[in-house]
Amino acid sequence: MNGLRPTSRTRGAKRDDRLEARPQMKPEQPQEKSVQEEIIELRKQIEWHSKLYYQKDSPEISDWEFDQLFKRLLELEAQYPHFVTPDSPSQRVGAAPSLEFKQVTHRIPMQSLQNAMSEAELVAFDERVRKAIEKHKEITYVVEPKFDGLSASLTYENGLLTIAATRGDGSTGEDVTANVRTIKSIPLRLDFKKNGKRRPEPASGQTLDLFADLEDEQVESILEIRGEIFMPIEGFNALNEARAAKNEPLFANPRNAAAGALRQLDPKVTASRPLDFSAYAIGESKGIDVNSQWELLALLKELGMPVSDLARKAIGIAAVIELCREFAKNRDSLPFDIDGVVIKVDSFALQAELGEISRSPRWAIAFKFPPRRETTQVVGITEQVGRTGTLTPVAELAPVRVSGVVITRATLHNEDELRRKDVRIGDTVEVQRAGDVIPEIVRVILEKRPQDSKPFVLATQCPSCQGPIVRSEGESARRCINASCPAQLKEHLTHFASKRAMDIENLGSALADQLVDKGLVRNVADIFYITYEQLLTLDGFADKSATNVLASIDVAKQRPLARLITGLGIKGVDEGLARVLADEFHTMEDLEQAALTPLEANSKAEDPLLNITDVGQVIALSIRDWFAQDSNRAMLTLLRNAGVRMDSDVSIIERDDRFLGKTFVFTGTLTKFGRKEAEELVRQRGGKTSSSVSQKTDYVVAGTEAGSKKTKAEKLGITILSEQEFLDMLQD
Repeated sequence: MNGLRPTSRTRGAKRDDRLEARPQMKPEQPQEKSVQEEIIELRKQIEWHSKLYYQKDSPEISDWEFDQLFKRLLELEAQYPHFVTPDSPSQRVGAAPSLEFKQVTHRIPMQSLQNAMSEAELVAFDERVRKAIEKHKEITYVVEPKFDGLSASLTYENGLLTIAATRGDGSTGEDVTANVRTIKSIPLRLDFKKNGKRRPEPASGQTLDLFADLEDEQVESILEIRGEIFMPIEGFNALNEARAAKNEPLFANPRNAAAGALRQLDPKVTASRPLDFSAYAIGESKGIDVNSQWELLALLKELGMPVSDLARKAIGIAAVIELCREFAKNRDSLPFDIDGVVIKVDSFALQAELGEISRSPRWAIAFKFPPRRETTQVVGITEQVGRTGTLTPVAELAPVRVSGVVITRATLHNEDELRRKDVRIGDTVEVQRAGDVIPEIVRVILEKRPQDSKPFVLATQCPSCQGPIVRSEGESARRCINASCPAQLKEHLTHFASKRAMDIENLGSALADQLVDKGLVRNVADIFYITYEQLLTLDGFADKSATNVLASIDVAKQRPLARLITGLGIKGVDEGLARVLADEFHTMEDLEQAALTPLEANSKAEDPLLNITDVGQVIALSIRDWFAQDSNRAMLTLLRNAGVRMDSDVSIIERDDRFLGKTFVFTGTLTKFGRKEAEELVRQRGGKTSSSVSQKTDYVVAGTEAGSKKTKAEKLGITILSEQEFLDMLQD
């Protein structure tokens, strides 16, 4: 998106000493204390949702809801400026880049934009602009579509594309050059054609000398072009159709698909995805002579860059508002997703006069569209059973098209949410897609509720196995506690075969359902005993498809221990912790022995699980409970007998053990490799890594801009290594 969400990467930052030292600060009144508490809570929520949005690509709330949180924070900080701290999201932009790619520092920060959620806020923006420059006549603006994608920076040296980076936190992004080179609409060489000609201004008969200062010998220069990487709707639909045919999980929307494609470590995967680009700004540049945003768009187009044909000039805020209405009306007919409109003061001279604030320019604003809402009817309420037995109430809806997608179901999350919204069968409801992704019921239209309506009564037995349902104290979830529940087994089998676990190609939810329904699989180990003849009895299977599934199952037998642990589905053990356990115990037998070791009272120090970094009491108990179940140990025996690998990637004998028993924490920016790569180097040499500093930490490797982890290590007397010292340890 042109204007991206702000976030703070700083957790637990120190209070500004200047705030502590204010001599005239009055004691906080009760009202101010409650305001401060609200500000702190808002910051926490904004930071959490920014992380989900930018790093996980899995938002839990809509853009509209996020913008309301941020707007409220800005309002409170404006009213109570003494509560503003350096680590507030209002003082930063974007979110921390993931650490799978090398990092790139933006010499000119890639700022975010302020947001307007109403036409009144656009009018207020125009008034601020005219007041700041003491200009009473109407301002000329450029109005552009706000692509729902990922902002990127493309640097051309001597006319050649040399570096492509994501926006990241606005100051530091990810180096995605190899992936960006695969996007067909992005030129690898710019078309510097001067030849004394004058270039036409778009949508007018005027001409502009766009290259006035770019003499022939100056062509060898630097030009940083900024824009949006996105996936057109047609390409997105084709991609999802292809994934569905392979039983692969579908992307929720084009933005998520674009993010997933751009962040692939293998550029060949990116090349297979239908990405596109639209340029809208420049960063660092030399020899370019343009005086306005409108001229800049003409220049970018002349250079061969893809530029949106939908950009328009508007004189005065009334014309801007009319264009915003037009964009909102036509957004569903566009070949790509937009989530708003960007309005910029056209004149670069006026832009310079207006300047910027800490996180955004004063001369631009993003007008955000509200989530699309439609009305439909609740025709039923069912409960889904998840992999761990959690029951989730789901509203079955009369089909309705929302944001281009037909919606037939909407989650009600849990019993408390169902009661809060009081959704009933027969209700007329208003629905939207949160973040233009997740279907949700916004409200019940009570005036249309049938007179004989009754509150929905949740079942007391599991809808899949008719087993008992329990709700533990302090939890909102209701769970089926039958370990043999077919619905749980289907979800578990799908998880076991997923890419993050055993990565069994061609085994998706559709096949898992058939295998369980036919009684061919009673636990995940049974998948390794499936025969060719059994597969032929399933719907849609013939010789080739059956052969392919069996081949995928056979390949999966050699997945390393960490993958197997992930696939087991132990509560609280994700893929990261599974790797830690595999690195610590090396074999499934050793992990099982540790989990089954009898413990004396108050013998925490002797617990082999609690001695592992990142494993606490709750996780240790969960692991022990899993291995204590006879059915789970019997399943491990079946896996072992089927030839499934039960050890790590590197055997204990072959392992370089120079870091054996040592725990490393990495902080700051590394220049030689990404953090994940550095952590893997430690694990390959017998060491362990952690995301936090504690008494168990042996070394903290501090890159540039190291923060609170380094400070804590100094207080605890832990050895701090520079990146070069860490490299020296690797080479000794």
